[in-house]
Amino acid sequence: MSSPLQSAIDEFLRYLKVERQLSPLTQSNYARQLAALVIIADEMKISAWTQLEPTQVRTMAARSRRTGLSASSLALRLSALRSFLDWQVSQGMLCANPAKGIATPRKTRHLPKNIDVDEVNQLLEIDFDDPLSVRDRAMLEVMYGGGLRLSELVNLDCRHIDMASGEVWVMGKGSKERRVPIGRTAVTWLEHWLPLRVSFGCEDDALFLSTRGHRISARNVQKRFAQWGIRQGVASHIHPHKLRHSFATHLLESSGDLRAVQELLGHANLATTQIYTHLDFQHLASVYDAAHPRAKRGKKT
Repeated sequence: MSSPLQSAIDEFLRYLKVERQLSPLTQSNYARQLAALVIIADEMKISAWTQLEPTQVRTMAARSRRTGLSASSLALRLSALRSFLDWQVSQGMLCANPAKGIATPRKTRHLPKNIDVDEVNQLLEIDFDDPLSVRDRAMLEVMYGGGLRLSELVNLDCRHIDMASGEVWVMGKGSKERRVPIGRTAVTWLEHWLPLRVSFGCEDDALFLSTRGHRISARNVQKRFAQWGIRQGVASHIHPHKLRHSFATHLLESSGDLRAVQELLGHANLATTQIYTHLDFQHLASVYDAAHPRAKRGKKT
């Protein structure tokens, strides 16, 4: 029989699945972090969430940190707890959220890595005409052309494509739909792929299929992209997220329009997109350091 602590979590997870319709990965992350907190709460002799106070939340965070949890994982755990307790407040189970004022540890910020335009062109010069190569070229072109997430790419259906306008409908995070232009080259390769698609024995409307006729899996896409990176002689490791980062970086460098890039990426918060301005500044700083007379290092006057 589940404990009172776990029973409330089970209700919350049902809410995330049915009402919020969050992705399975997000639901899994919440479930994992909250399960870990139940274990800590049991060790602290906390038998009901109504007993929880800010000092105990800090103790939970400290105990989590002592187990070797990284700053980013601890931030995720506290975020899950805050969301869960906010939900309890909305349901009348709690009067206030005791985790509300607890500071989240500062995460180390890793700038996204991208590949330059020449490397992208090198990667995309796939001129083989066998069906798998055509499919992979179409996937690469659509992902880079539209800056799609991996989940958005694999979940595309044929009905989501508007070939005339060169746009696709994608379902982003939080079940938010957006219309994304993918460019003429991507449309051209989709035109090559669609007649070949029927030879895969398609069972549904999925745009990109595995050799068995099923919707291609995210793992398969990752594997194929990495193989093409090696095959095309690209120096850096190729994975789907790197193409999305490259799309954003190249677009921002050319346009300088941060709001447009935010819309195209499907970011709910502009702060998420602003990381690409740091990338751009990093490039400018390196040029300055290499070229400006006053930036020369190690020279004595």
